[in-house]
Amino acid sequence: MTNLSELRARIDELDERLIALLSERAAVVEAVGTAKRADGGPIYAPDREKRVLARVRGLNHGPLPDRTVEAIWRELMSGSFALEQPLSIAFLGPEGSFSHGAARRHFGASVEFCPCRSIADVFRDVASRTCHYGMVPWENSIIGGITDTHDAFTEFDVPVCAESMIEVKQCAICSNGLDGITHIASKPQILDQCRAWIRAHLPEAEVVATTSSAHAVQRAAEDPGICAIGSKLAAAIYGVTVQAEGIEDRPGNSTRFLILGEQQPEPTGADRTSLLFVTAHHPGALVDVLACFRDNGINLSHIDKRPSSAGNWEYTFFADADAHRDDPPMAKVIEAAASLCSRFRVLGSYPQAVDVLQESDTHAQQ
Repeated sequence: MTNLSELRARIDELDERLIALLSERAAVVEAVGTAKRADGGPIYAPDREKRVLARVRGLNHGPLPDRTVEAIWRELMSGSFALEQPLSIAFLGPEGSFSHGAARRHFGASVEFCPCRSIADVFRDVASRTCHYGMVPWENSIIGGITDTHDAFTEFDVPVCAESMIEVKQCAICSNGLDGITHIASKPQILDQCRAWIRAHLPEAEVVATTSSAHAVQRAAEDPGICAIGSKLAAAIYGVTVQAEGIEDRPGNSTRFLILGEQQPEPTGADRTSLLFVTAHHPGALVDVLACFRDNGINLSHIDKRPSSAGNWEYTFFADADAHRDDPPMAKVIEAAASLCSRFRVLGSYPQAVDVLQESDTHAQQ
């Protein structure tokens, strides 16, 4: 067919078939929800999510790229949550924050999003079951670990059930161009990611730290003398213009988010376990703990530390191991390392994120 009207008629016919198949799929989803509620199973299952997305990528032979197919299926799963049981997702607000964008990219648009005033409040809402899940930043490819999340893990006994890798594109956002800007505002970690751009374009502007990038964009909407650094999503929500995009110091900027939730996924063969521990206070204590991983062939993909509340010059360590807690070698590590520590906690085991979800994926879900 070469006639445009014929091609469009063919697309209309395919759309009708797609709607019929989606409706048939939704009916099965409703039955799945009924079965889950009967046996108390979780609505959101990260291990099942990983298998479904891997399967549809394997079935895809183009011309749509795998990334587009995955974005479509994430939105399908989001709609399925709404049919089975509406889910609520807590995130560091207000709306338009990078955490909000991350939650939208991972869970789709058919869930309830609950903005929180702090990362600690995200933990608090999940711990109190005010929200089903929480989305918190864990580490950034430019600045490293997110200290607010580390500190919240020491305060709240909330497990991790999944992770998501999110592309982060920082944008300069203000009302009337960069001329006349007197202040530049954002979350401190985001300002750190854009030092070179700030020095080059707004060297005289006073830096203002805000509790979130979205809050900075709100301020820029109210004051033409403020330039905010934040997301395109925030600019759209608050009606402010993006003056420059991709202003982070290093291209390929991404943030790894952890998803807080009660259930523990089954092993998938490509999993990660997050840990918190405080070593005994004697020479070589940390080396002894790390040797447990080496001796059992477990790779540590991330390690960080924060001052411990137990006393000066004592530290809480956070580590990510490339294995599931139920894998026999990892189980040996947990037993051996725990015996060497004054405090040891498994934060959760969950499927490793396969790809970085990009901003274009957000548009596919809007």
